[in-house]
Amino acid sequence: VLTADDLAGWQCPVEDPVSFDYHGYQVCKTGPWGQGPVLLQQLSLLAGYDLAEAGLLTADYIHTVVECGKLAFADREAWYGDAWHGDDGSTPLAELLDERYAAERRRLVGEAASLELRPGAPGGRTPRLPLLQGESSSELVVGSGEPTVDARGQTRGDTCHLDVVDRWGMHISATPSGGWLQSSPMIAELGFCLGTRAQMTWLQEGLPSSLRPGVRPRTTLSPSLALRDGRPYLAFGTPGGDQQDQWSLWFFLAHVHFGLSLQQAIDAPMLHSTHFPSSFWPRAAEPGGLVAEGRLDAAVLQELRRRGHRLTVAGDWTLGRLSAVGRDPETGFLRAAANPRGGAGYAAGR
Repeated sequence: VLTADDLAGWQCPVEDPVSFDYHGYQVCKTGPWGQGPVLLQQLSLLAGYDLAEAGLLTADYIHTVVECGKLAFADREAWYGDAWHGDDGSTPLAELLDERYAAERRRLVGEAASLELRPGAPGGRTPRLPLLQGESSSELVVGSGEPTVDARGQTRGDTCHLDVVDRWGMHISATPSGGWLQSSPMIAELGFCLGTRAQMTWLQEGLPSSLRPGVRPRTTLSPSLALRDGRPYLAFGTPGGDQQDQWSLWFFLAHVHFGLSLQQAIDAPMLHSTHFPSSFWPRAAEPGGLVAEGRLDAAVLQELRRRGHRLTVAGDWTLGRLSAVGRDPETGFLRAAANPRGGAGYAAGR
């Protein structure tokens, strides 16, 4: 299954990012071998709305962002996967980020919360969703989540995220993860643990993210970079599995549309959807599910419930693990912000 030649012949590829221009910002993400472009698809859909007019964290604003997110993540399930070895089933990324495709998908956003997983058909292709436990993808199950949770339900570790910027404007965004010792089997003959990210591949054949030799799993690890007027401006990201490109989106929109500082945007009440299948076994999903911090206005929460969102109210400072750094291209002023939740976020300068 794994040979010395596999290790000797491997090298880390250097790839151009996938990017999308949004309100004067060029947002850069990994390719569709990971979930990175799902942030760009959400921005592509949201470009057709006046979010500033809707108002920060109003019911209209939250509903629009969440419903667009459901469409983007449905496409993630149907289309994302690694094709760097020349597989025929490469992700139709140009079509997924095309303005006409976004306009077509945007028409699916209604006044009520959707309870369906609705991937699109970019370029006329037929989407194929993986089968979850049961006979059809409509039968969803609830499970234990990431392997960082032990048998007693206690978290013993998590993904990390790091952002760095220097005086010359070099930005780095990194999300290291994937080798939890408590859940990685030790192969005595090889002398090391297996990584845990292969669980994100599917054993069902014919999917973009099916298990195949030499192919990377479709990870949730999703650091972000943004340029402003063509110059490096911002590096940001968070741990959190499927929530990474949701929490990062709320942060970015708050900064871009409402002028919140990096720290204010991180501190703002956070939300995420549980509508689509988890990337982690056993692929749990809650159609229409929405988790929100209790600091949101009570009237907003009530209106979201009225629109059909299956709302779970979490603790006031419990969602999101964001950090961010940036450099003003005009003045060279450096900024950094860290997450106050959980007591594990730090921002430092020298």
